[in-house]
Amino acid sequence: MEPTAGKSTGDILIIEDSPTQSAQLRHILETNGYRVISAGNGKEALALIPGQKPSLIISDIIMPGLDGYELCRRIKEREDCRDIPVILLTSLSDPHDVIRGLECGADNFITKPCNEEHLLSRVRHLLENRNPCQVEARSGLEIHFAGERYCITADRRQILDLLLCTYETAIQKNNELIRAQNELNSLNKQLETANRELEAFNYTVSHDLRSPLTNISGYCQVLLELHADTLDLNCVAYIQEIFQATHRMNDLIGDLMEFSRLNHQELKRQEVNLSAIARIIAAELQTKDKQRRVDFKIGEGIIGNGDSRLLHLVLVNLLGNAWKYTGRKESAEIEFGVMEAAGKQVYFVRDNGAGFDMTEAHRLFGTFQRLHTKLEFEGTGIGLATVQRIIQRHGGTIWGEGEIGKGATFYFSLEPEP
Repeated sequence: MEPTAGKSTGDILIIEDSPTQSAQLRHILETNGYRVISAGNGKEALALIPGQKPSLIISDIIMPGLDGYELCRRIKEREDCRDIPVILLTSLSDPHDVIRGLECGADNFITKPCNEEHLLSRVRHLLENRNPCQVEARSGLEIHFAGERYCITADRRQILDLLLCTYETAIQKNNELIRAQNELNSLNKQLETANRELEAFNYTVSHDLRSPLTNISGYCQVLLELHADTLDLNCVAYIQEIFQATHRMNDLIGDLMEFSRLNHQELKRQEVNLSAIARIIAAELQTKDKQRRVDFKIGEGIIGNGDSRLLHLVLVNLLGNAWKYTGRKESAEIEFGVMEAAGKQVYFVRDNGAGFDMTEAHRLFGTFQRLHTKLEFEGTGIGLATVQRIIQRHGGTIWGEGEIGKGATFYFSLEPEP
């Protein structure tokens, strides 16, 4: 907005304890041709008013010592300055702001942070419509609002100005919300498009990677089956390593595809018997390695509300990790249970395995983040990231606690924080 010279009809007094806010207001007003004086608090302002005789007062509400409401009330009680229009700076976040403004005799509101156009519009309106002859002391009108009693001393013009100001501010805020909503909708559409493209890309890349892996794996098998007796031991070992590497790569691609699909799958919530799922997974793990001695302790009748397929994947990963990281224990213990914390159900998987350093706990749920080397324990680094994403989709939280050499416990909930 271009400055307008020669507009001033007197000084405008700014009462603001924040030097930054005061300087911003001063800059806007002086740039547009108004003369400005300032005070840092209500007491200083009351001392300035008789000598300076400002044409308009703009005051913050929240100030030390004397707040804006009490300052306005004192100004309106004095015969020598009650005709000076007072604008209060407020957030207008509470209806009580308007009532208290009427009660103390304020003439208008300006919301913070200040919009230059609205500020100048209200300043011009009050200066142009100021009429000292109409201002007189009035007996208060008692009203009750939200269980509290207020005494309104404002005249009809002040009341109308304040109500129109409040309405104008509400329209402005509503327009801002509409613009923000439109921007958010546009960003959501862009995000949906990007996610669809990413999903298609993941599928294509995974398919294109798996095809050559299948060929490599097949040729390794052929070489081992047809020519193992003619190859030296080093060659056989190399081929076996290549064969195993293709399987690890295939597992990684599968985990990545599963991870990328999680956000797009519909969540079908229902009552799920987690105890039954845990027992099936435990039996499958023991079938794969019958030589291991693992004591599974699975709580009875543990029920959760969620997507049964996704919760099965959660327990596959958590119990699978517990099985893996107790692999070097002669007497391994793995427990699945539930407890109550902060008024909600918290499920846990506990083991007495390798554990981890709690200073590294922030890395637990990152993709490709591993707290143990591949030489110690195999894995793709995707499992816990997948678990976290599933839990978050259910509105819950997950965290882990552990100690090196003494095991780890992973806790998760399936309901939002209260």
